[in-house]
Amino acid sequence: MPAKNTNSNTNNNNDHNTPSMNFLLTLLLAGLTMVGPLAIDTYLPSFPALARDFGASPIAIQQTLSLFLFCFAFMMLFYGTLSDTVGRRPIILWTLALYIVASIGGAVAGSLGFLLVCRVLQGLSSGAGTVIARAIVQDRYDGAEAQKILGHIMMVFGLAPALAPILGGWLQVSYGWRSIFWFLALFGIAMLLAVWRWLPESLPVEKRHPFEVKAIAGNYWRVLRHKRFLLLAAALGVAFGGFALYIGSAAYFVMNILHLPETAFAWLFIPLVAGMVVGSAVSGKIAHKYSQTKLVWLSYAGMAVAVLANVAYTYFFVASIPWAVIPLFFYSLALAVAMPPLSLLAMKLFPNNSGLAASMQSFIQMTLFALISGLVAPLLFDSAFKLACGVLGCLVVSLVAWVLAQAGHEDQPAR
Repeated sequence: MPAKNTNSNTNNNNDHNTPSMNFLLTLLLAGLTMVGPLAIDTYLPSFPALARDFGASPIAIQQTLSLFLFCFAFMMLFYGTLSDTVGRRPIILWTLALYIVASIGGAVAGSLGFLLVCRVLQGLSSGAGTVIARAIVQDRYDGAEAQKILGHIMMVFGLAPALAPILGGWLQVSYGWRSIFWFLALFGIAMLLAVWRWLPESLPVEKRHPFEVKAIAGNYWRVLRHKRFLLLAAALGVAFGGFALYIGSAAYFVMNILHLPETAFAWLFIPLVAGMVVGSAVSGKIAHKYSQTKLVWLSYAGMAVAVLANVAYTYFFVASIPWAVIPLFFYSLALAVAMPPLSLLAMKLFPNNSGLAASMQSFIQMTLFALISGLVAPLLFDSAFKLACGVLGCLVVSLVAWVLAQAGHEDQPAR
């Protein structure tokens, strides 16, 4: 069944929604969403080498990640609005260009201060694809087809967190930390060329919004006042917080709780990421069979079973491989099933401002991820049982937000 194009005048997109073009678009948008995660995870194995080369403390090196994440989350507020004003392609192309320059700067950095500046620029530029990919899907597709495409994008995107630390470790051992930034620059160049050649503009001129500060501020305020949108974004963000707890606790979980060496992080990341990839594939496969609301309910049931099994196991037994990570696989699988429908249910509330809605959604989720992994995880990572209970708490809060969203009567698009 051909995809529904809600913008009939969008640069002849009606002629391009063929299976082969849908496949190419999925790969392009997935590649764009991978830019940020690669910049976050690939250089993590190089922290000790960076500290030695710059004569800096581990806390100072940690700032190269903290500043990146802050800028990454902050700019998510604006990518969508800017793309609603000037179009999707210009924002992607300009941010990729800045990302390439920042990555090259990181590769040749002669001081920690200069590297920090480059990481700030990387953070400011690397999140555009994550936000705008959702808006492009909303521009070109509708309903189950949009959910299917978004599920496939998330499936490919899910490979980045698993592969990045492995690739980064290999590059660090073989060529040193500067090679990692050269790799990031080359990936950025490849994406820039691919977007320039194969990604058409999806937002026609007549559907764009003029850049008027008062009007834009009003649109942001309209989104922030929309109770159902905020609840849906929070439901997804807090459920993903269960994922964030284990990411933030990775070193302690792997080495102190499971008593595995530094080379064994795959025992944690592969189940988490594999569950995300499989769940995204399942979400895309069954998008046409179930309503978005029913899919979300089914995913909550799956997450509940996985979490309760994890709590019970860690209460009665000492955490060990593989039993300590099997529930994490099923939790991330069920979570991935919920991600596309929850995202689309929120974004369709603002069909005329899908870029802005995507920005707000991404900002809320990224902020919750940062808060949970940075503030909550350190309180729980000394115990497998505490971590399991933390995920249960996240799921309960997420479920409450989802129930409240369903209890409201704001199903019609906001005006």
